Amino acid sequence: MHDMKALIVVSCLLVPALFASQPNIVLIMADDLGYGHLGSYGQTKISTPNIDRLAAQGMRFTHAYAGSTVCAPSRSVLLTGLHGGHTSVRGNLGDAHIADADVTLAEVLRRAGYATGAYGKWGLGLEDSPGHPLRQGFDDFLGYLHQVHAHFYYPFWLTFNHGRMNLTRNRNGGRGQYAHDLIVERALDFIRTNREGPFFCYLPVIIPHVELAVPADSLAEYLGKFPEIGGGQEPRIGYIVSPNPRATYAAMVSRLDRDVGRIVALLEDLGIEGETVVIFNSDNGAQSRFDVNEEFFNASGGLRGYKGSMYEGGIRVPQIVTWPGNVRPGTVTDHVTYFPDMMPTFAELAGVQPPRTDGISFVPTIIGEGSQAEHEWLYWELVGDGNKLLRQAARHGRWKFVRASRDAAVEVYDLDTDERETKDLATRHSELVEHFERWVGSNRTQPPEQPARSRVTYEDYVQLSPVDPAALGARRRPPNESGADPQRPLP
Repeated sequence: MHDMKALIVVSCLLVPALFASQPNIVLIMADDLGYGHLGSYGQTKISTPNIDRLAAQGMRFTHAYAGSTVCAPSRSVLLTGLHGGHTSVRGNLGDAHIADADVTLAEVLRRAGYATGAYGKWGLGLEDSPGHPLRQGFDDFLGYLHQVHAHFYYPFWLTFNHGRMNLTRNRNGGRGQYAHDLIVERALDFIRTNREGPFFCYLPVIIPHVELAVPADSLAEYLGKFPEIGGGQEPRIGYIVSPNPRATYAAMVSRLDRDVGRIVALLEDLGIEGETVVIFNSDNGAQSRFDVNEEFFNASGGLRGYKGSMYEGGIRVPQIVTWPGNVRPGTVTDHVTYFPDMMPTFAELAGVQPPRTDGISFVPTIIGEGSQAEHEWLYWELVGDGNKLLRQAARHGRWKFVRASRDAAVEVYDLDTDERETKDLATRHSELVEHFERWVGSNRTQPPEQPARSRVTYEDYVQLSPVDPAALGARRRPPNESGADPQRPLP
């Protein structure tokens, strides 16, 4: 299998380069950032000046979609270039992993001469699986392999390549090392080390996914600005319960914005901003479970639904692309794109042929040259334990199809006239439903078998402290203080 995979990746090199030199690529992907969370997408309460500056200096997409409505399958789609009906990981299944036979963005780019680094939340394979990032084309990794590990901002360890980085200042419940900061620093070091290029820096940060936690220097900007809803929004044992959840959430997004600014400033200081494509987006829609986002922050930008939903608010995401000298500043596009498109886009930028993909390169859109091909169909699905199909969605031109649960009827919406998906037209357009069913039947495969979900608890990643800082929130403790967690953490 390794030989076949190597042959596939090598075959990706057999095309002439489109550009005079291969640009560096920096992909920053937020975790559960909604379509409406940025100032450049209409946000009024949370300050995001650096990301908004990216939008002013580059191109903002208004119809960009994630690979799925939750974390792991969205990342699988992103890195393999295969839509939800073809990719290996199709649900938040904990131990699920991409396959040895999968060809990832990092493998294609590394064979094209790129240095490759990944920093943040992986979610596509544990240490002993073929899905480990260092077995999927990355030279360097710091972050979280397991999704549940990535719920915690003050863990006592992170995965560092094939070992661990022990965060000693977080032992015994300490909050001396905010993991997001360490991850960003490693990414900055990777860029400095590989400044001569080309490099691919993949930064799937964990902000603003719960738990709600941020250092005091960021929180200070928002304390007292919003009416708060109390600290009861987090029911899970071991998770931080913020007494100021709205202020904390806003501060987390602004801290991410600060670090996007630091990355761009470093590119400018190194004199390589004109040689670097920067893409910012999110892995899926905003989380709504804890009454922090929703209407107060207009998290979905007026679209229907949130993370976990196949409506627009669950899968449409902000996406911004900059490349000084190539992407015209201040442009806005309604080109319809989604995560499978990253594979052919990155391959075209690198001057190589992509492997088999469900994507279409959007290079013509960002550089304003050539003819931009369009998708006939876009497709999403979500499976649960045992690979049981939970939800599906597709877009076919103006028509959006949603199967909200396994046994639910297919809904049909006209996005040209009903972007908020308020009027189900399925009964008036039964021929469209039949078209959807036929297309899915011909363009979806059964998902591969995956390992059983292992049981993990907060104790695997964080420790309780005798005294928690009141302003920053206390970790929810077991009723008997024994440390036993009666619940399996949710994805």
